[in-house]
Amino acid sequence: MSDFQRPTLCCCRKVLSIPNNKSENSMPAMGQSPPVDIASASNFHSFTLRHFHLSLQLNFRDKEMTGRQVLELCSTKPDTRTLVLDTHQSLLIHSIDCKVHSASGDQVCTSLTYRVDPFTDYGSSLNISLPAAIRPQHTFQIIIRYKTTDGPAIWWLDSELTCGNSKPFVFTQGHSVCNRSFFPCFDTPAVKCTYSASVRVPEGVQVLMSATRSAYSAHEKAFQFHMEYPVPAYLVALVAGDLTPADIGPRSRIWAEPCLLNAAVSKLSGLVERWLTVAESLFGPYVWGRYDIVFLPPSFPIVAMENPCLTFIISSILESSEFLVIDVIHEIAHGWFGNAVTNATWEEMWLSEGLATYAQRRITTEAYGSAFTCLETVFRLDALHRQMRLLGDNNPVSKLQVKFEPGVNPSSLMNLFTYEKGYCFVSYLSQLCGDTKRFDSFLRAYIEKFKFTSVVAHDLLEFFLGFFPELKERCVANREGLEFERWLNACGPPLAEPDLSQGGSLTEPVESLFRLWTSEPLDSAAIAQQDLSTWRTFQTVLFLDKLLDRSPLSHEVMTRLSRSYSTLLDSMNAEVRIRWLQIVVRNSYYPDLYKVRRFLESHTSRMYTVPLYEDLCGGTMKSFAVEVFYQTQARLHINLRRTVQQILAQTFSAFVTVPTAPPSGDRPPDTAIALRDVNVLA
Repeated sequence: MSDFQRPTLCCCRKVLSIPNNKSENSMPAMGQSPPVDIASASNFHSFTLRHFHLSLQLNFRDKEMTGRQVLELCSTKPDTRTLVLDTHQSLLIHSIDCKVHSASGDQVCTSLTYRVDPFTDYGSSLNISLPAAIRPQHTFQIIIRYKTTDGPAIWWLDSELTCGNSKPFVFTQGHSVCNRSFFPCFDTPAVKCTYSASVRVPEGVQVLMSATRSAYSAHEKAFQFHMEYPVPAYLVALVAGDLTPADIGPRSRIWAEPCLLNAAVSKLSGLVERWLTVAESLFGPYVWGRYDIVFLPPSFPIVAMENPCLTFIISSILESSEFLVIDVIHEIAHGWFGNAVTNATWEEMWLSEGLATYAQRRITTEAYGSAFTCLETVFRLDALHRQMRLLGDNNPVSKLQVKFEPGVNPSSLMNLFTYEKGYCFVSYLSQLCGDTKRFDSFLRAYIEKFKFTSVVAHDLLEFFLGFFPELKERCVANREGLEFERWLNACGPPLAEPDLSQGGSLTEPVESLFRLWTSEPLDSAAIAQQDLSTWRTFQTVLFLDKLLDRSPLSHEVMTRLSRSYSTLLDSMNAEVRIRWLQIVVRNSYYPDLYKVRRFLESHTSRMYTVPLYEDLCGGTMKSFAVEVFYQTQARLHINLRRTVQQILAQTFSAFVTVPTAPPSGDRPPDTAIALRDVNVLA
């Protein structure tokens, strides 16, 4: 095929059999029964959740949130006498009541009995006994009064951990299964509903939520929010702190701490509206109304999160303009893929992330051209293959349809396959139809059909074959070696990758310079002809990633690399500098080690801190790592501090005792792949 290159060997090194009892024109049946979400303890299949309301009081001093939740439900099955919700060990229930209309039409309020049972280390089940007056298809209300403590969804920051160091801060992070510690819920992407909220905070604190409407009620001294479109629980988000707004477009606003606002506005003013307009021309109307962005302190645990109407993004990314562009466009793409149409289970995250990555690259192609998009894609696929080498070809987490074992936290399986293997499959579907514009039309129709619902792979692929009946006639679902079932359930790298030759003007200089630095003898004259100061950021990080992958390098090469580039790289953004510093650490190049200390003293975000500590402790610089940690730990969020302490403790367990925080099961376990190997968005 002209647009794709098939790997020489299949990902699992064997042919997957296709059952003979299927018609050769049919697509393998996938997920036609209601989805089963083993990450949820709830009995969501037995109820319809119409709406819920949160009344919240934030206590920054005690780092507690007091809540009153009202859920509007109806039972879909007769004789259902128990409502089971997802909750968390850190969420303390005070009381549960039920309001239901009796047969005579009177509203009856009843106090309910309940119990909390263990489920997994990332959650519990809240079992509520329902009154006999509840009838199928009739709405009733459940009122839960509760208080949160130190749970995985709610991140309290002392003022010292904010960018302005002026006021305390709090934000929530619900992906994937954390919001059960924010409020009791059906914590599954299969369930969507509208919500509203009322939030009281100390004077001078601004509150934002992922909602279509917001206001401040002076009479009630509370911020009021309403999300008029159905969303899954994980997309309910809150942030409160010293936040100032600035409009950057007709439907976009930036929120940030005052010390960050000007920098954020200068980076994004006018651009977000341009990207939204391009996206709408490709995928149809943006349904969420506003697209606002809030920049969070460096303690935000991921790069960005696509909360509807209000993208959360880490402030550290502001210094890396090209990464900022890609990150924001990716979150914009989620407005269609992930938010409007959502994966029904966490076992198929690629339905959100793979499609959003494809949509992101369609937007960047229209806005910035094919060469830039191909460069960014080469950079990401290079990281995917690096991750594949670490995992091995037969690791099940490389499947698009990952099968979770009970108790496995979905957050721990977030990896590049979700994004890049999913992207390659979507690109393959686009190539099958033979015309990118025709595939854009398919995606518009897909959004229109499944908007505000949750889907499984079968829904997407069945709709694809129905939209392109000529492809169904040609049996493309069962094309040998590229079967849809194989794409979904085979381990290993993508079965095919898109043709990225249009990025050659940007990627070939990188490949050429890398070959020069890894050839013997070094050709100094040829090396000097390449001027990194004129390169794009993605060219530079691709070059450094290749050197990092080739490490260890000889001392002579390291010395000459440092003489050639160290001063220049010092002036570049953090995405560039961290890669050079990882090369320094992995090659034990002591002359530049002081720069590692300086970087860790000034950067306190997880995406920069953890990779360097992993490298320091994986090599010969363990004592240096401990020394730097003791000097900088006060500036790290407690959760990041625990992570670094675990890295140090594993390294020094046989030699020294590294003080660690009390054990906590509140945070999702770290992924098996080091963060240095993948910078994953949400």
